[in-house]
Amino acid sequence: MKKFIYSLFIAFALWSCGGSSNGDANQSAGSEKPAAEVKADDGKGVGEITNVKLNDPLNQDMVKRGLAIYDMKCSACHKLTAQRVVGPGFAGVTDRRKPEWIMNMITNVEVMLEEDPAAQALFEECLTRMPNQNVSIGDARDILEFFYDNDQGK
Repeated sequence: MKKFIYSLFIAFALWSCGGSSNGDANQSAGSEKPAAEVKADDGKGVGEITNVKLNDPLNQDMVKRGLAIYDMKCSACHKLTAQRVVGPGFAGVTDRRKPEWIMNMITNVEVMLEEDPAAQALFEECLTRMPNQNVSIGDARDILEFFYDNDQGK
């Protein structure tokens, strides 16, 4: 009796997991993940920051705070020139990346490295995973202001 119930269970499991009887295998495969869940890459990265209002002219107090944070948390691995040390150089980063991407990379590095194609490409290039420096959103905004100042050559 146990063998019969076990066989019946296996048969039911195989039947319920099988494709549709009309031979349309794509129908069941396409229904697994609706197209609305797939997010297009908008260049802003993955994270809490979705919109950044830039200052024009730059806020010099933010630039100074950003420099201090860079010196303390970033300078061991990143130069302000194009030179790559452990991580890529920061020269021109504000031309290559959207401000939201930069801030998301600073504040949400683990998820960015898991889900963002540009962050993954940098990881493949540098072969070193950026550590989470526990930078707040406010501090990341100061760093961003500093990056814009650096890219303007001031």
